[in-house]
Amino acid sequence: MPPESGSSISDAEWAKFVQESERGIPASAPKEPSARARMVTGRLREQEARGAKPGGWRTTASLHEMEERASRRKRRRWVFLGLPVVVALAAVAMRPSLLPGDPFGTGEPKAAVSASPLPAETAAPSAAPDSVDPERPTLARPFAGSPAAQWADGEAGIVLPKATPVGSLSKAQVEQALKQTGKLLIDANLDPATLRGGRPETALAVIDPQQKDLLKLLNTALSKPDEDHDPLWMFSRFDPAELRLAGDVVKTRGRMTFKAGERASVVVHADYTFVYPVVRIGKDATTEVERTIIRRVLDVELYDPAEYVVTPGKITVTKYDENIGNSACDVYDGYLHPEFSTTEPTGAPATGPTTDPYDRSQSLDEDREAGCGVVSRT
Repeated sequence: MPPESGSSISDAEWAKFVQESERGIPASAPKEPSARARMVTGRLREQEARGAKPGGWRTTASLHEMEERASRRKRRRWVFLGLPVVVALAAVAMRPSLLPGDPFGTGEPKAAVSASPLPAETAAPSAAPDSVDPERPTLARPFAGSPAAQWADGEAGIVLPKATPVGSLSKAQVEQALKQTGKLLIDANLDPATLRGGRPETALAVIDPQQKDLLKLLNTALSKPDEDHDPLWMFSRFDPAELRLAGDVVKTRGRMTFKAGERASVVVHADYTFVYPVVRIGKDATTEVERTIIRRVLDVELYDPAEYVVTPGKITVTKYDENIGNSACDVYDGYLHPEFSTTEPTGAPATGPTTDPYDRSQSLDEDREAGCGVVSRT
């Protein structure tokens, strides 16, 4: 929330104070587990021609190749430890209205006015979102203090571009590729059953059955997760015995584009960030809300069945990569494990660089440094 009217502190000065305070205490800045970013790049191989129709193209690497890449690329996540106490105290000293209940009679409203929603993202941003007031999330306002407060709710944030014919593919075929990609994203990252640890049947069903190695890897990850078979590479899942969503909204922001492929196909590129507010349940139940932030980058192709031996209407995943913000490092049970500021951190300690999980201006580099880092905010 901005400074009170009549205050001698401008918005710019306040933002500068918060930023300088956070930079001054890097060791206690919010930490978040470094996410293992896993990318599978499709290797197309031409087979011997059979009959009048060209042979099929394998669009996934072999299981051995994917697991070999996994062993070379460690999980990149970031752990969250909470805002420094000194920053919070300084903030209250300068703006006492931040205390609950307005004990000093500043006259500020108890509930901030909802931020105006942002227009749909149509291109990569030029910079990270601006900083916002360091409010703590609550059950009533789980996105307080987050840039995601202005993002779209759930599926509304996945806007399909208008389909047009591409090469030998019709407008209807391109539209089908876009819709199948949307189904995969929604079932993998937004479906309530998937988020509770269920099997993402719809997401698996849109993938071409000829991608046997990829489907085998994902099925193994869902049934017997471990370091080399992690469902979090593609699916967002929380342990229903430990956590639940704070409310029923997941914030979403990103974009989907398409272009002609090199081999009678359409290539769909999806780049989305999802923000999940969660609370603990069971014996550790509290009203404390924390957020996990996941950015997923996905490339898929749909081939012309008149030219290639493929399953009509199914998409081929050629790349998937992710960054996970605020989930315990080096835990491979198939679930996200957010860190809460009032509990002891779990998993391996954070040793990597500081990252802004809301920054969508940078691409996810396949060769970026692995390790468990620190996030500047959640």
